[in-house]
Amino acid sequence: MKNTAKALNLAGLVKYQKSAVVSKTIIDKQVGTVTVFAFGQGQGLSEHTAPFNALVQVLDGEVEITISGKPLRVKQGEFIILPANKPHALHGITAFKMLLTMIRA
Repeated sequence: MKNTAKALNLAGLVKYQKSAVVSKTIIDKQVGTVTVFAFGQGQGLSEHTAPFNALVQVLDGEVEITISGKPLRVKQGEFIILPANKPHALHGITAFKMLLTMIRA
């Protein structure tokens, strides 16, 4: 996405698709990425690790995020930090949208 001089609605950048995950990268630089995701109900990401901290902001719906085996519910308007090198997974309690910000430093 190119830089724009106007305000945009983050949740409106991606649409829900049944049984699918949709994403749109807003910023993709060597130092980090910012990506908006829409997950259909029951969709998610299987357990994995990342070498950098990541910030997840829930824009719509509710998701269960498991970090190092500990499940946490995160809902619209809330955020959570996924620590570097810690296993984490996401599972949609409802359909949900999130903003993922990863800084590679």
